[in-house]
Order: sequence, then C-alpha cells, then structure tokens
Amino acid sequence: MHILGIETSCDDTAIAVVEVSGNITTVKSNVISSQIKIHAQFGGVVPLLAAREHSTNIDKVLVQALKEAQIKLDKIELIAVTTGPGLAPALLVGLSFAKALAWKYKLPLVGTNHIKGHLYSCWLPPLGEKKAFKIVTSRSIFPALALIVSGGHTELILMNDYEHFELIGKTVDDAAGEAFDKIARILDLGFPGGPAIAQQADGFIPTAGQKSLQLPRPMLNSGDFNFSFSGLKTAVLYRVRDLVKAEGVLSPYRISQIANETQEAIVDVLVKKTLAAAEKYSAQSILIAGGVAANTHLRKTLAEKTRENGTPFFQPEKTYTTDNGAMIALAGYFQNQYDLKPKSPLEDIDIQPNLTIY
Repeated sequence: MHILGIETSCDDTAIAVVEVSGNITTVKSNVISSQIKIHAQFGGVVPLLAAREHSTNIDKVLVQALKEAQIKLDKIELIAVTTGPGLAPALLVGLSFAKALAWKYKLPLVGTNHIKGHLYSCWLPPLGEKKAFKIVTSRSIFPALALIVSGGHTELILMNDYEHFELIGKTVDDAAGEAFDKIARILDLGFPGGPAIAQQADGFIPTAGQKSLQLPRPMLNSGDFNFSFSGLKTAVLYRVRDLVKAEGVLSPYRISQIANETQEAIVDVLVKKTLAAAEKYSAQSILIAGGVAANTHLRKTLAEKTRENGTPFFQPEKTYTTDNGAMIALAGYFQNQYDLKPKSPLEDIDIQPNLTIY
C-alpha cells in the first residue's frame, strides 16, 4: 500500500509517500518546507501567517514528494492528513488540500492524530531503507510507556496497543519545548530555543574559580507524573537579573552555563519521571517522540538508563522528530488497519485543534 501523508499542523508544510508491504515499511519521500526563518522574527509561530505560507507552499511540496518517490497520484492507495491537534488555520489548509485530492482521484482519506504520528515515528526507517514493523511483529513491547515532548506537549502516555492510549501525566503549565524557547529568549539566543540551548550547553566547559550555578528541578518529587516548567523559566529570569546586577553584563560564559544547567534540569525531570512511570505501570518498553526528542543529551541519557535496566527503548531517527508527512502516513496506515470505527464520509472529516489520543 502506498500512502500519502500530509502534515500542516504548525509551521512545517510536509508531505511524504510511505509504502507498506506486509510488515515492511519504506519511506519513499519525505519533503518538508520549513517556516522557521519567517517566524523567528516574532519569537514564535503566528497562526495566520503559517496558514498563508502553507497555502503558498503545499502544491510544490506535493510535486516534489511525488517526484522523489517516483510515483503518480493515481498509484496512491490512501491519503492521511493531520486533523489535530494543532493551529486551526494551519490544519484547515492541509485538510482542504487533502480533501480536494481525495475527491479528484477518488481515494480514501483518513484524518489522523498528530500525536499518534509522533509515536509511530519511532518505527520509521531512514529514507529509502526497508524495515520491518517492530510494533506489528512483536506485541511483547506492550504496554509501552511513551514520553511525548515538544513545544506544545509534554505528556506521559501508556500505549496499551496500536490504538488504545492512557494519559499518565502531563505538564500543568509550560511544555518542555516551550520552556526551552522562553529561556532562549531570555538569553537572547533566538528561535527555536531548543537547538540554541543545546548548542550552548554542548559547548560549555566549567572554568575553575567561576561560581557554580544550580537551577530547580520542578515537581521532580511531586509524587505523580505531571510536569511543570514555568518555574524553571522564572528561576532563569531571576538568575539572569541577579548576574547582570552583580557582574554588569551577561558574559558568554554565563550564557553557556545557564543553557547547560537549563538542559540538565529539563532532562533530569523528563528522564526520572519517565523511568518511574515505566516501573509503576510495568511497561515492557519505553518510547520517546516529538521535537525535543531530537535533543542529543535527552536521547543519550534515556538510552543509557534503559540499557541499565534492560528495558527496550525506541526513539525516532532525528529526521522524524520534527513534524513530517512520513509519520502522518504511518499513523494513517495504523488507523486504516486497526480502527474498528466506520470510515467517515469525506464531508464529515474536520479539523480538531484540541484533539487528544486518550
């Protein structure tokens, strides 16, 4: 089966072609048109501007995706499009485009959940490589404990099987990616904040004689599996204020030091709560997905900890941690295969900006 995946939930216009044959999947193409530079001047994504850019880019992204996959639309067997969660104006562009294609070429269309797409991205092979579905060939990974961590979401989800999910914990205020963005703004590191913080942190070398710096680990010992990162942002704001007052200027050393401690604090909380939840719910495996899953320190730390306790650990290729059409195509495949609810008529498929998977 050849599946066309269309993703426009935020600021990436993404279309991919994924082939599923038996238990083998191949990503034939995965084209993304990013709007990061456009939104950077505003310090975040502007919904109506994002929608306008999607409308401008989506046709050429489709053409490129089909060209790279060496396939024509009449050979596509299923279209999957993100219907939520996401920015309403942006979602509408993708859905309208997908409906037009489905109607013109008489193809089945499924509206997919963006968060499910991130989860399933753990089983996407590198572009052009064939790979067996670990999730299909081995049910022994269930229940799986999934950490979804991005600019808009920080959630712990118990994945009981392909289509059944239970919320274990979530952020009560800022998501981890949002905290990275806000702290990067305080440090004048630009947008998006996650990569900027990581770059500074990875280059930090402690200097003898320089005062150490410690930031809080919010809700680390709260007794539940919820998260909070707003307090961390506030702590950085106050620390920067005090350093500027005492030293006159925030030096490059201090910027790297704060970035390093910010990354350490966020990773500490994410990893320890994930491992604790996995133990409590007897998870047979651990997954990580979402934009912040690209963070090298987070990936390495979770990989090391799960290796120590023998828990299988799944993480997506870094290519698939950001929004992409391949993950939506795979989510569409699973929905088409395992969702027992009747298929919705084309006109009934609508956006759901606040859609959840539980």
